[in-house]
Amino acid sequence: MEFTFRARLEVRITPADVGKRVSIRTLAEPDGRSGRFTDTLGVLTSWTNGVLYVTQRTGRSVRLSESALVAGKVVPQAPARRRGIPAAGVRELVAVAARSWPAPEAERRGDLLLRAGAGWTRRANSAVPLGPDMPDLDQLCRWYQERGLPPRVQLATGAADADEALVALLAERGWPGDAFTALLVGALAPLADREPDPRVRIGRELTDEWLAANPSALRDPATARRVLSAGPSVWFALVPAGPGEPPAAVGRCVVDGRWAGFASIEVAPGHRRRGLATALMAELARTALAEGASAAYLQVTLENQAAGALYDRLGFAAHHHYHYRTAPAEDA
Repeated sequence: MEFTFRARLEVRITPADVGKRVSIRTLAEPDGRSGRFTDTLGVLTSWTNGVLYVTQRTGRSVRLSESALVAGKVVPQAPARRRGIPAAGVRELVAVAARSWPAPEAERRGDLLLRAGAGWTRRANSAVPLGPDMPDLDQLCRWYQERGLPPRVQLATGAADADEALVALLAERGWPGDAFTALLVGALAPLADREPDPRVRIGRELTDEWLAANPSALRDPATARRVLSAGPSVWFALVPAGPGEPPAAVGRCVVDGRWAGFASIEVAPGHRRRGLATALMAELARTALAEGASAAYLQVTLENQAAGALYDRLGFAAHHHYHYRTAPAEDA
């Protein structure tokens, strides 16, 4: 039902709007004496027994009391896309990103891609939905238990046809979320529109030298080599340092049709603020353009503000967000 709490503030949403993007204003304190409000924007994922859950763009789930509602309305699914930013659906990008980081073991079960890679990186050891069907969570848990891994799901949020309903289900079951990440997209050509940088070496081979500059890979070099070397068309970039030193910077790019996916951009602490990350991406972009790619994407955790600022300057914009939810001990 619709009802008015005060002038110009109307609640124009009902439980029938579950699944839609909404803007909700609630009282900051239960008694409302302060007169302060809290605004929440996201997908309405549940409304039962006087409690609403809204999944925000980043994937965080917010619990709201129906009694605290002051205003609410359905809003458009997403803001207008910035000019020059490639158009794509969530499912297209999720599938492309999954192909760019292929786990040593992968199995498709319905719309769910199950991935395992000896525990090296969340991406290679999590299930990812490739379609709208809800997964069989018991089956998912058994699959990971058989491999000695925690059941984990990668979930997209903040765009049409994303996984907010599954986020709400897992949150209700007590699966905590972590590694909140933005997937950014941008045009490829502007990245390459720079003078060639002779400091950067580009090649197909994943060398021991390249691995030595990637802290994550050093935790499990054998599995890292299997994951990083695989993909549709993989390129590695490296900036050498002094003799006997690990590289000053490394990066990886996977070309898959029109998409070029950048990952593992690492600059050694002693070599930062010299433009090496931009130089690596420019040379990889030039290589990807030669293979026919036209659009670029990459992933950056929300806490990595320095990298986010760099990618913003390079013309990237958030397409959607994703995060992981891991089964609690009683489910696992």
